[in-house]
Amino acid sequence: MIASLRGTLVLRDPTGIVVDTSGGTGYLIEVPLGVFERLPAAGASVQLYTELVVREDAWSLYGFDGVTERAVFRRLMAASGVGPRLALAILSALGPERTVRAIRDKDLAALASVSGIGRKKAERIALELGDRLDDLPAAEPTPSPGTDAVRYVIALGYSAATADVAVRAALDAGTTQDTAALVARALQLVRK
Repeated sequence: MIASLRGTLVLRDPTGIVVDTSGGTGYLIEVPLGVFERLPAAGASVQLYTELVVREDAWSLYGFDGVTERAVFRRLMAASGVGPRLALAILSALGPERTVRAIRDKDLAALASVSGIGRKKAERIALELGDRLDDLPAAEPTPSPGTDAVRYVIALGYSAATADVAVRAALDAGTTQDTAALVARALQLVRK
């Protein structure tokens, strides 16, 4: 089991990051969108808490910047029909605290807002996990600049990677951190 990794971030991409350890091994790690947004620039030192998922056809490593988010990821995968990709999508769309709150409160609209989850799957997740999250925090997180804008662009049908790149470009171009302005500018950049 690989519980955590510390090393140099050598590749920073929304589809996966690569962390080189001091032993010379580079690990490809998939991270939720929120973790990706909080990562430093390539070349910086990082530490991630990880979860290794072994399947017949692949070994995949998932990374989180806190043990709580990793715990939510593990619990999500305990629900029937939820694999690591869907658990990662839930955490990317809702974040760990909002995910816990949505499941506890049986907020099916929030769960169904995640790509790949319909009303029935949302009901099943809330039913199966509703009493298994009592030890996890459910406070409202403080969103980082652009988080809401990325979610809006995703909701308009763009991929998470495309939305993230477009919103980052809008922020880098000096667009205000107002969500509506960021979404408008990001959509202009995507359509170019």
